[in-house]
Amino acid sequence: MDAFNRLAPFIQDFIYQNKWEELRGIQVAACEVIFDTDDNLLLSSGTASGKTEAAFLPVLTELYENPSKSVGVIYISPLKALINDQFKRLEQLLLDSHIPVCKWHGDASQAKKNALIKNPEGILQITPESLESLITNKRGACLQMFSDLRFIIIDEVHHFMRDARGIQLLCVLERLQKLTGIIPRRIGLSATLGDVSLAQTWLNTGTGRHCAAPITDEGKKRIRLHIERFVNFTDKRDFDSQSVDGDIGNREHYEYLFKMTLDKKTIIFTNSREETEFALANLREIALRNKAPDVYRVHHGNVSALLRETTEDEMKSEDEKIVTGATVTLELGIDIGSLDQAVQIGAPINVSSFAQRLGRCGRRGQVPQILFTFVETIQINADQTLGPINWEFLRTIAIIELYTKDHWLEPISPHNHAYNLLYHQTMSHLKSCGELSPAALASAVLTLECFCHISQENYRELLTHLIEIDQLERTERGGLLIGREGEKVVNSHKFLTVFIAPEYLLVKDENRTIGTVDKIYPVGIRFALAGLTWETVSVNEKSKVLFVKKVPGISLVDWDVDFEMELHTVLVRKIRSILMTEDIHPYLSERCRERLTEIRYIAGNSGILENLVTHIADKKFAVVPWVGTRQLLTLHYALLHRKIKSKLPWITCVYLEVFFDGTEAELESIIRDILRSDLNLYDLPLPDKVQVRGKYNEFIPLHLLRKQFIEDYLDFEGLRDAML
Repeated sequence: MDAFNRLAPFIQDFIYQNKWEELRGIQVAACEVIFDTDDNLLLSSGTASGKTEAAFLPVLTELYENPSKSVGVIYISPLKALINDQFKRLEQLLLDSHIPVCKWHGDASQAKKNALIKNPEGILQITPESLESLITNKRGACLQMFSDLRFIIIDEVHHFMRDARGIQLLCVLERLQKLTGIIPRRIGLSATLGDVSLAQTWLNTGTGRHCAAPITDEGKKRIRLHIERFVNFTDKRDFDSQSVDGDIGNREHYEYLFKMTLDKKTIIFTNSREETEFALANLREIALRNKAPDVYRVHHGNVSALLRETTEDEMKSEDEKIVTGATVTLELGIDIGSLDQAVQIGAPINVSSFAQRLGRCGRRGQVPQILFTFVETIQINADQTLGPINWEFLRTIAIIELYTKDHWLEPISPHNHAYNLLYHQTMSHLKSCGELSPAALASAVLTLECFCHISQENYRELLTHLIEIDQLERTERGGLLIGREGEKVVNSHKFLTVFIAPEYLLVKDENRTIGTVDKIYPVGIRFALAGLTWETVSVNEKSKVLFVKKVPGISLVDWDVDFEMELHTVLVRKIRSILMTEDIHPYLSERCRERLTEIRYIAGNSGILENLVTHIADKKFAVVPWVGTRQLLTLHYALLHRKIKSKLPWITCVYLEVFFDGTEAELESIIRDILRSDLNLYDLPLPDKVQVRGKYNEFIPLHLLRKQFIEDYLDFEGLRDAML
């Protein structure tokens, strides 16, 4: 029997009503795994390839033919907006099924949540934080709610794998298994995965199951790409005309974007909220001058949920040619209909991010189309040898080449020593269970598979420290309870979130919420938010609310930077190969091709393509090993260990600046000796407060944070393998 005929009648009717011509390859493959095996399932394919339906069609069929005695399916998403979006789609699919679906997050109906607790059935859509809240605060109810749980569907697997929330989610799922004694099958959905085997291992964590990852032939897809460049100058003495000023490139850039997005449904991606606000404000001003309609919207985490949802609804409309500026909030799979194009200002964060953003366009038979724009500030009299090289421009070309030709995506590095998450799960478990002996607590928490690399000795050190700082307290019976200071943490509404979230102030125009900012803008000060300019009318510091009024013109806003990224060795090596070849990349504009030729000339003459060490100034050398950020940072600390001053000029830099009294040959000899040595990373002169950034780090002993940094971030083996 073919896959279609095995589906439940209501699903077959839905397929007929929606005029599907056939099931897609990934949907057929998913049916075979769900119907014919007991495996977990990983579905990895392009955006809009039918992954969600591939998961739900066979799962709902199983639930229809053999109804569960409790909630049968949990769907887990990183975003409330994605849950709301999927809820609408599922409601349509389930109209004639008699299978209920309930969404469960902070904005969902409490009455419907209570009804589900009393009569658990159907599908539960939830975030990791809400699921942990259930298990922690309603442990008894969970026994009944999930006593016959069959499937757990995890959307945007790649997002969770890169994030602390992924560790939290795996811990919560394993705790649920221990509580109910049931190991439901897991189904992971992802559009961008580098190493599928890593995702299979992640998805299987704590289940003991095999994970199937069917490969379906999606065929070669055409992509339209173009990169354009604009230039600002920093030295007016170099201008031929006094009428031209230094920001001419910015003005040309926004005029170009206005023309390229006119009457085209577009997402303009940037890498910061500030840049998104500024770009869309400039486009709105140009539209006003040209008497064009105001189709410009802003979508990022600091814009109110209501305004974001309104933007999403506008973008779904076929008739509205909305232009939306966004950060990562529109990378994930919220349905925004069919786009004409995407625009990326500056370099994408990495190859995976590029793939995700490219996937937002090209739906429903369209050819994916993405436009890159750069505004480059030229310092005419730059005296540093490598100063004129635009590494961000090179990184963009490398990202495009790796994705389109090499079909490569960054593998996701494991988080084996996440002590901040160990703290969180310890406190969550004690809140749920009450007093436990240290042995019982270790048995419950340390046996979670995410913490299998953490020793009992290190856990004992953590517990001892938590007792010393009153996060925990020891009872007369020798048991452990949450202490006085710990109660403040676990009783906070922010306890369940394991990612760092700044303190925000609400911005209101009368009673309408516009969004949030992280600074108090005093009365009379103007700032940008949601693509518009606002002036503060009054401030309620106690309630943390700014009351504002809308005013004309363009303004700026700045949020504290919490952006972190790193480069992979494969990406850095691709940059080098681009510099060493004379390939003409057809997606480059004429100005971009000229710039690449210039950069190749500078790099070739500098010697960095052939030499490990290049002299760039008096007693200053560039060490360019063409390795990723982790490996480069390892070399940096290894040089400091040899009493040689070194620094990484900026976080995405591909070389070290080294200050050394000797010659190039002598410095290279020292580096080669380091590579041949049996380097002990624990001997390196790391700063006292060095750590992998994470919420709850303030409760972790510094030596454990140092251990996490060494074990999970530095990579001497990778450095040696790449260079020897």
